[in-house]
Formats: sequence, structure tokens, C-alpha cells
Amino acid sequence: MKAVLFERFAQAPQIATLPDPSPAAHGVVIKVEATGVCRSDWHGWMGHDPDIELPHVPGHELAGTVEAVGKDVQRWKVGDRVTVPFVGGCGSCPECHAGQQQVCHNQFQPGFTHWGSFAEFVAIHQADLNLVALPETMDFVTAASLGCRFATSFRAVVDQGRVSAGQWVCVHGCGGVGLSAIMIASALGANVVAVDIAEDKLALARELGATATVNAGMVTNVAEAVFDITNGGAHLSLDALGHPETCFNSIHNLRRRGRHVQIGLMLAEHSTPQIPMARVIAHELEILGSHGMQAHRYDAMLAMIQAGKLAPERLVGQQISLEESIEALMAMDRFQSVGATVINRF
Repeated sequence: MKAVLFERFAQAPQIATLPDPSPAAHGVVIKVEATGVCRSDWHGWMGHDPDIELPHVPGHELAGTVEAVGKDVQRWKVGDRVTVPFVGGCGSCPECHAGQQQVCHNQFQPGFTHWGSFAEFVAIHQADLNLVALPETMDFVTAASLGCRFATSFRAVVDQGRVSAGQWVCVHGCGGVGLSAIMIASALGANVVAVDIAEDKLALARELGATATVNAGMVTNVAEAVFDITNGGAHLSLDALGHPETCFNSIHNLRRRGRHVQIGLMLAEHSTPQIPMARVIAHELEILGSHGMQAHRYDAMLAMIQAGKLAPERLVGQQISLEESIEALMAMDRFQSVGATVINRF
């Protein structure tokens, strides 16, 4: 198969011809029709993830068709249109038994624990538990944007954030994750404040439902700006970027008993950010993590998409080739285009 391969961290990947994967007894092989380029992939390429063994093929936001099926798989057949959460469960641990596959003790992640989807084919384990059937009306490029950014945001806003109509939600960072969160929170009736340093992203945030925007590069104090807009602070705030400054601001702009959800990864030198703990205690704030979403929760998200309440296709940005993905991957720390970049030509 044709794939993007890197043999050393932080050095330019190459296009390579590699052996096609074979399905495990409980797994499938998916023919990749589209796969997103995500900041998490950049972290992996930089060597920030201890699970990655070299040489490695990145990629974890994918959609495609089932190409081969393991002998123990019951629910899927060749030709099925599918996507998959970026975190897969083992099906045997206590968290999986409780339906919380996103924090499985023995989880797997394509593009991290094994070769990923910057390739023509990718192997997925425990297919009966982890695959998600795609509606016939959804194209593969849109579906590829669900597996990490959109699904993670859905869980962060709905399940972890417990948003309700009329609440103020602040989203720090208007990349793919942040814009997804803005759309979802707005669709559920929340009033959304979007924070970023790029005016084009803030403009798109307003188009997607943000009630107000804050350009963090143009104000002296982001938290104070949010307090003014919300008349006392956000009920729910999300760091969708993953940076010490956005994490701090997200917690600091909460009203009393507010909830902060950390979506953006905090790795390497950013792994221990400063937190205003005195405020957390005095105001009884909640600090929550959000790590993907289980396959069985996709039904709620897909139902809202099919009903026209959510439109993830509006978040798709550039559509590029596998060859072009190398530069896109290496540039993720320097520049993120408006919307999700998706590989759809192999």
C-alpha cells in the first residue's frame, strides 16, 4: 500500500510502499477514502506520544469502506461504509463494560498505538465494538472530520460539559475542535463566546453560531473581556487549543460553579500548565477532561446531523493529496487553515 512514513521524530516523512495490513480475528481492514490532518498527528510526529514506535504511519481521523473482515467479526461485511472513534476499546476491561471505551485500560489508537490512516489501508481492532456505520447521505470527507474533532467536541460539550439552553459557553481556539464545539453548543441553545487570535476564524465562528467573539491578541485581559460579555463569566468554558495560556484563561473566565473542559492536548513542555487553584476552590469550579467519544454515542450525534441541526461539512477546509499531507503535517504548529484539512486523494 501507499502510505506516509516517518523513521525519525521531527524529520520529514516520506511517501513509501508498505505491506498491506491483515485483519485480526476480531478486526477489519478499512480502505481509507478520507482522513483528517490533526494537531494530534503533529504531536505524534514530534515524538510527544510514548506509544509510537518507529518507523510509523500517522493518521487517526478516518472514514472508508471495509476491505477485509476477521473470522470472529459478526456485525460488519466487506463494502460497509464506516468510520471509527480515534480511541478504540478492548471490550474486556471495567471501563469498556461500563460503556466508557474512550478511557479503556487497553485502548488502541490508529496512528499512535499502531500504523494509522495516512495510507490506503488501515487495520482496526475489535470491530464489533468500535466501528460506526455511516449514513448513505454522508460523504467520506465529512465523515473523516467526525472521528476526532467533531466527536470529541460533542462529548466535551454534551456529556462532559452538560450544556443547557441559555447558558454561556466560551470556546478558546477556533480550529477544527473549537469550531465544532461552537456549532454544537449553539445548536443546543447555548450562547457562545469564541476566542482566537485570527479574525478569519472568528468570522467563521460567528457564521457557525457564536454570539460574540474576542480577539485574544487585541485585548489586555481575555477573562475580563469574557466576563463583560457574559455578565459574570461562562457557565462552561473549553480549551480547544491545548496551550498553558488558553487553559488558564478558560478556567479564569468561569463564573462561580462553572465547568472547564480541557480538549486540546497538553504535551511535552505544556504538560503541567499553571492553574488558578485558589479560584477553583473558592468558586467551586469543575475541571474536566474529554478524550474522544465512544462508538455507541455516535448515534446521538449522527441523529442531529441527519436532522439538519449540525452541519459538520461546513467545517471542512482544504482537501489535499497524500503527498501534500507531509507539508500539512509538519506545518501544524505554525499554521492551521480555517476548517479541517482532509486527505481524500491517495
